[in-house]
Amino acid sequence: MSGKPMQGRMTADGEGGVVVFLIGMRINSWWAVRSWLPVFLAMPRMIKELARDRGRGLLGYRLLPGLPRNLGLIQYWESKEKLLAYAADQGGEHRPAWAAFNRRAREGRDKVGFWHETYVVPAGSYESIYVNMPSFGLGEARGTVPVGRRGERAADRMAP
Repeated sequence: MSGKPMQGRMTADGEGGVVVFLIGMRINSWWAVRSWLPVFLAMPRMIKELARDRGRGLLGYRLLPGLPRNLGLIQYWESKEKLLAYAADQGGEHRPAWAAFNRRAREGRDKVGFWHETYVVPAGSYESIYVNMPSFGLGEARGTVPVGRRGERAADRMAP
């Protein structure tokens, strides 16, 4: 979280659905640097690639805090279709990183773990509020507006 807190009650801007993608890795053996370091280094390359081309659908991301051996990100995507298209893109950073991870996983026998979870959240099925906070979460990804623009109560902001 960075920046100066915004005064008052804010909510994430934007209409429509959103895809929340959680992704991370777990270092199971610190000594197996050859197994986990390439996995660790692949994510910044993918994030840079996505940041250069906003049309791919990544709205924003944030590092997830974790224990020393657990590293993760929360990502916000425009759509499930754009997330899946990026994952399948033969010319992008993801496919070679995924293939390399699978090779290392077979060779390394559980030295590094990987996980992800995908949540497709339809319009009207989420809401957010940020009180005296810098931009954060979905509000950081989509921008924020005063709560009154989208409804004073959570139930109002979740209405279809």
